[in-house]
Amino acid sequence: MSDAPTSRLLPPRTLIAVVVCWLLVVFDGYDLIVYGTVQNELITTTGWGLNPATAGTIGSLAFVGMMIGAIFAGRMSDTWGRKRTVLGCALVFSLFTVLCAFAPNAPVFGILRLLAGIGLGGLVPTANALAAELIPPRWRSMTATLMMSGVPIGGSVAALTGLALIPTLGWPSMFLIAVVALVILVPIGFAVLPETLPSADRRAAAAAGVPERNAPGFGHLLRAPYLKMSILFAVATLFTLFAWYGLGTQLPKIMASTGFDLGPALLFTLALNLGAVAGSLLTAWAGDRFGSVPTAIVAALLAGVALILLLTHPASTGIVYLLLVLAGIGTHGTQCLIIAAIASRYPDRLRGTALGWALGVGRIGAVLAPQISGLLLATRGLDPAVNFLVFGLAALVAAVLLLGVRRHPVRSTGGISGTENTANVEETGTARNPALEVK
Repeated sequence: MSDAPTSRLLPPRTLIAVVVCWLLVVFDGYDLIVYGTVQNELITTTGWGLNPATAGTIGSLAFVGMMIGAIFAGRMSDTWGRKRTVLGCALVFSLFTVLCAFAPNAPVFGILRLLAGIGLGGLVPTANALAAELIPPRWRSMTATLMMSGVPIGGSVAALTGLALIPTLGWPSMFLIAVVALVILVPIGFAVLPETLPSADRRAAAAAGVPERNAPGFGHLLRAPYLKMSILFAVATLFTLFAWYGLGTQLPKIMASTGFDLGPALLFTLALNLGAVAGSLLTAWAGDRFGSVPTAIVAALLAGVALILLLTHPASTGIVYLLLVLAGIGTHGTQCLIIAAIASRYPDRLRGTALGWALGVGRIGAVLAPQISGLLLATRGLDPAVNFLVFGLAALVAAVLLLGVRRHPVRSTGGISGTENTANVEETGTARNPALEVK
């Protein structure tokens, strides 16, 4: 069931609600990349005794929190409602991000990043699920992709802000930016975001005679007809996020280790994120035309090839920028398309849980990436560019896993708790999924 409007133009209040969700994702992206912009400063100026390996550990703590937040927030949003979960996650990540600016030492800073990560991890799947229910089904795949453009846009803002603020106001100023989400976006969200899920669930359950306590959860994802698809999506997300967040958190340090100062290193981060913004737009078009999964396979291959080519140490800085743009297009584009595919292939009552499952498992990759990259950077005599090989191979593995999704389409044969109609969930470009149509 869906409450999505059927008219070609969205009502103004609905459009505002979708924009608010997108802006919150922008802050989510800013918060994810901000640590990479200040990492070198934390190592060299704070006196906390950090080195690349321990700084990588601190970088991983936010992703541990994101893993927790993604898994549980998706399930909570399917049970308690999208609005409360979205705004609760926004409050958590913005509050603890602001507090990072006042951290007196590395352990406190790490704990605050972990707590902020819980909100960050829960926001993306819940905001995507909410946006999917506010729009007509035929626009869901494109909207999911465009929603994720907020992540690299936020990352680009972090890189540009770092260039301006770090040399003048120091690293703490980068975390104070989150106060905007705390005092402006969250109150606006309380005013304009609708609560879509409970009413739809009650009508569906009442029509089918199913008690609300039997609402589907993780168990439904891990048995027929969704088992293989759920596992492949989750592991593909793990490798994709390993590459994307590994680059996002470690690229300034990698580039600085190869001889670039902080300014150009942050410009490389900007190139990566601008590529990811372009990737969001390109994959929104391509995914709508050719299908999310086939396009994701191509995007992952593009990222893998571009990153491996960086291992050759191109002499031209322009070529380095180009390869990073292509890496941004491919890595983030792949993740956008995975989310779009999940939003289209799972029924309404499982959408938040499915997104939370895939992103939650995927955060394991985000946790491991800074750790592994930090250890590689701390290994004497090892070329820092070997990180690009590791991230590139991860992107290629994601392409192989998504090929498995493509070769094994899933057909729903019985529904979920008696509330879903039989549906073909194989994706074929712009083909419409009957399970997601307005009834």
